[in-house]
Amino acid sequence: MAQQVKTEKVRYNRMGQRIVSPDYLLFEAPRTKHFITGSEAVKEAAKRASVDASISYPITPQSEAAHMLGELWREGYIGVYFRGESEFGVMSEVAGCAMAGARTITTTSGPGTMRAMEVFPMWAGSRLPIQLVLMARGINSPLSIQPDNLEISFLLDTGCMVWHAETAQELFDMIIAGFVVAEQPDVHVPIITAIDGFFISHTREAVYLPPEDIALPPYNPYKAPMPPIDMEMPPGRFMRDPFVMKSNYISYATHASWQFEVRAAIERSRPYAKHYLRGLVEHFGDPEGEVLFIASGTAAAQAKEATQILIHEEGIKARVLRLKTLRPFPTEEVREAVKGAKYIFIPEFNVVGWLEREVKRALYGYTDIPIFGTPRVGGGMTMPPEFIVQEVLRLIGKEVKHVG
Repeated sequence: MAQQVKTEKVRYNRMGQRIVSPDYLLFEAPRTKHFITGSEAVKEAAKRASVDASISYPITPQSEAAHMLGELWREGYIGVYFRGESEFGVMSEVAGCAMAGARTITTTSGPGTMRAMEVFPMWAGSRLPIQLVLMARGINSPLSIQPDNLEISFLLDTGCMVWHAETAQELFDMIIAGFVVAEQPDVHVPIITAIDGFFISHTREAVYLPPEDIALPPYNPYKAPMPPIDMEMPPGRFMRDPFVMKSNYISYATHASWQFEVRAAIERSRPYAKHYLRGLVEHFGDPEGEVLFIASGTAAAQAKEATQILIHEEGIKARVLRLKTLRPFPTEEVREAVKGAKYIFIPEFNVVGWLEREVKRALYGYTDIPIFGTPRVGGGMTMPPEFIVQEVLRLIGKEVKHVG
């Protein structure tokens, strides 16, 4: 009797895209080169992510990405799409979509992030795996729309995972991976995928895309740690009134334990993020470099250019540790990377130095290597690699040469 060969049934989503595994979509599917902006990369990622809902509100520089998500709805790739009445409204409305069991994505920038800030801890406390694509911009007064990532610092402690993409290619991959990681039953918290606005959102670069006729498996909300709201499940699971609202010891303990649980869920995302992002960090330059840059996003790209100058023109061994994730923070990777370094530099596109604070907290009591929170620019200023090199040479006592 001939042995029967079992074959897996081919599944399709509502747009007729073939459902494939996350590993196949991210690592194995053939890719073709496209010359697109970061905003277009958001659209292409969402097109392959079996997204159920997206709600948008325009604010520079994320308006274009929001508009393109609307185009996906018109084309049938997104089930529900509309414009909210404000940024606060949008973030509340996507919460409702996620509570009902929808895979949800939205975008924001700058003052829009600030206006919606109250809602992000609610997302986390309700264990909603919403994806927010943050296109960071200036939020200071006088008003600025220029590149600046100060707002990332405000989001780090909302209870959301936070990843920071360096390129449009990485943004595309992170959006797809973000859904997969955020929806893991033992994680199930929001994911903020951040880029530095304009530098990535409005700049074209080569991005390698898998075929558009394949997509992630749809989200299954019934595998979530908390059940979705449907016709048989009331919304009471989110309110927890009156038990938690009372002023007594049980209420305090419940609030505290829940906040610890949300942050523990972020930590549980670590192995998934390490797999789908191919590591929480990236190493670049001379492995024995005495000058170590620790950076994320666009600042890491500039630090890589500066590293090349230091190595090839100044004869100084240098290297870069680029952080892909900020929550969870790659503490062990940072501690391992500083071994052998003599100087640590942390270039940033903001005036407060939020990454410097994070690195110093991770290294407190662990090393006595001098840490320089420089160069640091904000308000839209650029950070040429020559400027980074001059800062390094000045602070380590080397003669400043002409570079350029």
